[in-house]
Amino acid sequence: MKKNKTLSTIFLTIFLDMMGIGILIPVFPLLISHASEFCVTPATWTQGDSYIMSGWLLATYPLCQFIMSPILGQLSDRYGRKKILIISILGTAISYLLFGLAILYKNIPGLFIARIIDGISGGNISIAQAVIGDISTPEKRARNFGLIGVSIGIGFIMGPAIGGILSSPNVYYLFDAATPFWFAAVLAFINCWLIHKNFNETLRFVKTSEIYLTKSIMNIRQIFSLGKLKNIIFVMFLYNFGWSFFTAFWGVILAQKFDYSQTQIGLFFAYLGVMIVLAQGGVVRRLSGKANEVIVLKIALLISGLSLSVYHFTSKNHVELIYWVTPLLAIGSALVKSFSSSLITKLANENRLGEAMGINSSSNALAQVFPMLCAGYIAYFNVESTVLFGSITIVLSWLLFIVLSKRFINRD
Repeated sequence: MKKNKTLSTIFLTIFLDMMGIGILIPVFPLLISHASEFCVTPATWTQGDSYIMSGWLLATYPLCQFIMSPILGQLSDRYGRKKILIISILGTAISYLLFGLAILYKNIPGLFIARIIDGISGGNISIAQAVIGDISTPEKRARNFGLIGVSIGIGFIMGPAIGGILSSPNVYYLFDAATPFWFAAVLAFINCWLIHKNFNETLRFVKTSEIYLTKSIMNIRQIFSLGKLKNIIFVMFLYNFGWSFFTAFWGVILAQKFDYSQTQIGLFFAYLGVMIVLAQGGVVRRLSGKANEVIVLKIALLISGLSLSVYHFTSKNHVELIYWVTPLLAIGSALVKSFSSSLITKLANENRLGEAMGINSSSNALAQVFPMLCAGYIAYFNVESTVLFGSITIVLSWLLFIVLSKRFINRD
């Protein structure tokens, strides 16, 4: 019973964490559009200046998370999962409050401070994975880790939808761009209370080894020591690089090119999330254990890259195309994520599997930082080109995979 309460609390934590991330997506275009009453950038700034600032703001969170997530994981090994998880979620709650205040007072430094705090305290998922590993039996480990994916998916579906609805005065006259962050902060504080009440410490063996503050950098350096495994990690770095180009300004493009409101933007991203969850539960589940990882990845990477190119070339008069191609993008994304992880587990030596997965996570986190920065500068010249760059980068990851695929050795 206690174990079930702990698991339920952990899945709720992951769900709320992803929902909080998703809430920002539909609000973000409002903060940088001079036509919006919630615009935080000065009237003297050009739209291009706002895009560059946005790129830096978007990159702040994954950069801080890249640095701090491994450190929080090490701290949870020493001081326990519960304490570090509560501290982490409290930091997230405070960051939401600060972000909401920064929106109301149009304070750009406040936005950055809030994102930094959120990134520094953003180790929830890595700690949650450690908890699952602590308490899962071998028979239920795969199932419980699969439920993490479900929690992430549902959180990402609801986050943009809630953000779009709660930020629209058309829905309720008291709603504004800060409202979603008050809502997210309340949920985070409730989550802290639930962890305090229902979570039973799962750490059985305290580690007293040294805590490495540069663990994330060490992980990146270790990629080059992984032999053939480094090839798939490089491919996934490039893929995630391209995906981050897409997510950086797609909400802004929906607003500017297709005249979408924040509610419509939120519902579109929720639709994408639903498609990814359906692809994960339908297509991926049917192919898992039956299809060859290398063949699936060759197809899925190409599907993802070409689908994004359709997003870029769709005109305002044919906006329905982005809805038709979204299921294809979702299938490609779900297959790439699942089968790349499967290939990594096959290529890694058993005694280095945990290390390999950790290194891959650090690589993926770093792949979110640079595209956000680059996208801001690309958007300065043409915001719609950010999606094209994403498409090209993913196609390049496909080409790299084709070239390197002969080096991948599948061990059945």
